[in-house]
Amino acid sequence: MRKLLDFLISKRHWFLFVLLEIISFVLIYYNHAYQRNIMFGSANVIMGHVATVSSNVVAYLHLREVNRELLERNGQLEMELLDLQDQLEMMHADTVLFRGAVADSTGSFPYRFIVADVVSNSVTCLANYVTLNKGRADGVEPDMGVVSDRGVVGIVSTVSEHFSVVIPLLNPKSRLSCKILGSNYFGSLTWNGHDARLANLEELPRHVKFEKGDTVVTSGYSAVFPAGIIVGRVVDYKKQRDDNFYSLDVELATDFRVLDHVRIIKNYRQAEQKKVEQEAKKND
Repeated sequence: MRKLLDFLISKRHWFLFVLLEIISFVLIYYNHAYQRNIMFGSANVIMGHVATVSSNVVAYLHLREVNRELLERNGQLEMELLDLQDQLEMMHADTVLFRGAVADSTGSFPYRFIVADVVSNSVTCLANYVTLNKGRADGVEPDMGVVSDRGVVGIVSTVSEHFSVVIPLLNPKSRLSCKILGSNYFGSLTWNGHDARLANLEELPRHVKFEKGDTVVTSGYSAVFPAGIIVGRVVDYKKQRDDNFYSLDVELATDFRVLDHVRIIKNYRQAEQKKVEQEAKKND
C-alpha cells in the first residue's frame, strides 16, 4: 500500500494534467456547439469502426458452424439429386415394360449421409490414407463410400468406436468402377502413384465416344456408391497394350491436399446386395 501511495504521489502532476484535460474537453463540449458536433461525429465514426470490427470477429468465429450447415445442406441436395436421377432412370426403363412403376415397394431412396471431419490425411505416400472423426458409434461401417463437396474421396476400410480410416482414390488398393457421363460403358479407376490430382480410367472400350473435358462419374455397379457421383474429368487418353481399350487420364474432382470435411454414404441395402452376390458366387 505504501508503494502504491508513493507511486501516486510521484506521478501526481500527470494525474493532475489528465484531470485538467478532461475538464477542458468537458467545458469545450458543453460551451461550443461547433466542437461538440465535431467530437460527436468523431465518436460516431470510432464507434462505427469498433462495431464493424466486432461484427467481423463474431462472423469469423461462426464460420465453422456456417460451413458445417452448408456441408449438410449440400449433402441433402446431392442425395435428392441422386434420388431424382435414380427415379428418372427407372421410369425411363419402366416405359418399355409398363407404366406407373415406382422406385421400389416403399418408394424410398436407400441412401443417407454422415458428416465427418478429416483428422489425418496424406497425399505424398505411395499408399495414402484418410482418418475421420466418426466411427461405429456414429453408424459408420467398413465399405461405406466417402465423398467431399466436389466428388468421390474413397471407401471406409477400418472402423473403431469413434474413428474410421478411409482408403482414398490416392491409394493403389483403390479400384473404382466409373463411366463417362452419358455413357453406360464402364472401366476401372486406379491411381497412377505420382500426381495427387490424376488417376487412370482403364479398360474403357475403344468404341466409346468421349472428348477431353468430359465428366467421369461413378457407374453405380457396386453397393458402395450410387451412380452419377462426380469423380473427375478427362484430360488425356491413350491406347492400352490391348488396342481394344483406352486408358484415360482423369483429373480428380476432389483436391485431397485441402480436404477437411466429408460425407460418408450409408446404403441400407448394401448388406442384402453383398449377401445375394456371395450366394451366387458359391454356385460357381
